[in-house]
Amino acid sequence: MRSRRNRRSRLEVGLAVTALAALAPLIATCARPETRTDSSADRPAEPSKGRSVEAEVETTSDWDVIYRVLTHPRCLNCHPAGDAPLQGDDSHPHAQNVQRGTGGHGQFAMRCETCHTTENLPGPHLPPGAPKWHLPEAKMPLVFEGRSSRELCRQIQDPAQNGGKTIEEIFHHMAEDPLVGWGWAPGEGRNPVPIARAQLVEALRSWIAGGCPCP
Repeated sequence: MRSRRNRRSRLEVGLAVTALAALAPLIATCARPETRTDSSADRPAEPSKGRSVEAEVETTSDWDVIYRVLTHPRCLNCHPAGDAPLQGDDSHPHAQNVQRGTGGHGQFAMRCETCHTTENLPGPHLPPGAPKWHLPEAKMPLVFEGRSSRELCRQIQDPAQNGGKTIEEIFHHMAEDPLVGWGWAPGEGRNPVPIARAQLVEALRSWIAGGCPCP
């Protein structure tokens, strides 16, 4: 009996080590925007130590994939510059004067969950839905709208601007959160994100492993 318990313990330890090894590429340290001087921020990023120029270009291309997803209307519409969520492929302000509210769930009777349930309603242009439908909080609006590629790249890896998240948490949010996943299944009458989520995940892994270079 003790022998079986010992074997089981060794197996559990082995599985834990394997899981940690799988996450190792995500533990690469990204350069913090706030640690860069103004002069260095204006210069093209130098290749990471030990990495070729070709490898650096590849990870920057990975960021291009990520940026295209983040600025697609399915993502950008919930990350507006103002307090009104956006709608449609033209990203126009939400009808009915819907507002963000302090916690990102709307205001008064016009709260997100009043119309947006945990799944899309059937039929063209009816209210979409996903678990925990909301905008970022007012104190940390996480704006995507109007951000250049460089600005958004630096923003999402800065805890002071990304909701206090580590780069690993950013990865898991994009890769696993059902609300993010809605962008690929937005319901009738809406165009999904054209880049497959699996492609986004692969680009994220490569970008993080490469040190999160920005344009």
